[in-house]
Amino acid sequence: MENFAPLSATVGGLLIGLATTLLWLVNGRTAGISNIAGGIFPIRRGDELWRFVFLAGLPIGAWIGFRFGPDVFAEVPRTLPEIGMTPLWLVVTGLIVGVGTRVGRGCTSGHGICGLSRLSLRSFVAVGVFMAAAAVTVFVTRHVV
Repeated sequence: MENFAPLSATVGGLLIGLATTLLWLVNGRTAGISNIAGGIFPIRRGDELWRFVFLAGLPIGAWIGFRFGPDVFAEVPRTLPEIGMTPLWLVVTGLIVGVGTRVGRGCTSGHGICGLSRLSLRSFVAVGVFMAAAAVTVFVTRHVV
């Protein structure tokens, strides 16, 4: 496997679990990103601040990881990966993923982290579909296209 990074992956997983647990304990909410973002529009009075804070924390956390990760973990690269897509294509694919998460009633974070930990049958099925689709996508992009 290329770029296998067990230490940073373990710490990252623990931090995601901690954030998910804190959101559940403090706010009684699950950390499904698509539902958190989807709940902003239309705005429900009294329910929007925690959503904005949570969503703002995602890019801030990514920046902190990019800025300080290589200093803490030797396995974290100091440069961003190259993305072979135009900004327009990235926006289009992001919108397609967003529509898919709404149609599927949840995203990988909601089903994979929160749903599995609650032993949700629907989440077990969804995660199986996510993983199968990911495996097929990797196979096709690496061996067919």
